[in-house]
Amino acid sequence: MKGRDFLMNKTAKNIIEWIVCIIIALIIVSIVKTFIGFPTVVSGRSMDTTLEDKQRLWVSKIGIEFDKYPKRGDIITFKAPSTPSPTKAMVDLNNPVAKYSDEKEGIFKKFISSVSIFNSTSYIKRVIGLPGDHVEIKNGKVYLNEQELDEPYLDSWVETDMERGCFDNIKVPDGYVFVLGDNRDVSADSRSFGCIPIDKIEGKAVFRFWPINKIGKVK
Repeated sequence: MKGRDFLMNKTAKNIIEWIVCIIIALIIVSIVKTFIGFPTVVSGRSMDTTLEDKQRLWVSKIGIEFDKYPKRGDIITFKAPSTPSPTKAMVDLNNPVAKYSDEKEGIFKKFISSVSIFNSTSYIKRVIGLPGDHVEIKNGKVYLNEQELDEPYLDSWVETDMERGCFDNIKVPDGYVFVLGDNRDVSADSRSFGCIPIDKIEGKAVFRFWPINKIGKVK
């Protein structure tokens, strides 16, 4: 009987030790993801040819946390808007901002999000306009504060049209950024859903680690 009790106590102790180890590991993952960064996978063709479908990236949170705003030209990931492709009847041209659900996340949902490695509801785009910038799209080009924007990261044939949206002449509100995909023909971006709140930005894509022949800094 004593031997049985000893084995049961040892088993219980082992289980408790494993549970403690798992909790510590989850806390470490949460801290790393919240303050340092996380890996992500490119899904779709909206950033071709800069970033291609299925490529793996490291997204840094350090620069975003320290600087508050990303820099113009940075490639960022952010939480997808609640209505990513609104119709013209659904948008307010005088308030060119992306719409997000007001639903409050519970503690459990927040914890799961903080320890999840990959984000399935995130977008990846390039920052074009910062607060106070006047962004205008016309004649297949992007104009920033009345000057044509130099975009060396685009393929020579790429034009920026408004077939995918209606926010073609706006001033970026305080607390928001205007983003575009590099593959303008297929990208759903701020042209359609408006400017992104900075508190929805998850981080800056800084390094590509897959495929092997493409390893290097994200430009």
